[in-house]
Amino acid sequence: MYELIVEDDFSAAHRLNHYKGDCEQLHGHNWKVQILFESDRLNEIGLAVDFRDLQKRLNKILHTLDHKYLNDIDYFKKNATSTECIARYIYEKMSMELGSSPHVKLKKVTCWESDKSAASYYE
Repeated sequence: MYELIVEDDFSAAHRLNHYKGDCEQLHGHNWKVQILFESDRLNEIGLAVDFRDLQKRLNKILHTLDHKYLNDIDYFKKNATSTECIARYIYEKMSMELGSSPHVKLKKVTCWESDKSAASYYE
């Protein structure tokens, strides 16, 4: 098996509704995102998948979040804007982007809201 990783980041504002603390107030983060994929084979030129393709798909997803107020995005009107829910949002979007790729499988999305705090989502 092969594991592949792509990373990127985005900046956004949010507030944690019903938090009862500082994070209930409007604030922002520079989130770092790491996505882990797996593949059981390589193509004829020795690649599981082109990293540029994965990065392009991730950039498309992060563009929906970058420099936005997350609480205004439809998904987050029904889900918390926590780092945990952001990881799941990115996972679900990447799953749709990949479709039913027979060779590359989405394994896990990890989001860091700071250098010391991260959350991951996987199925």
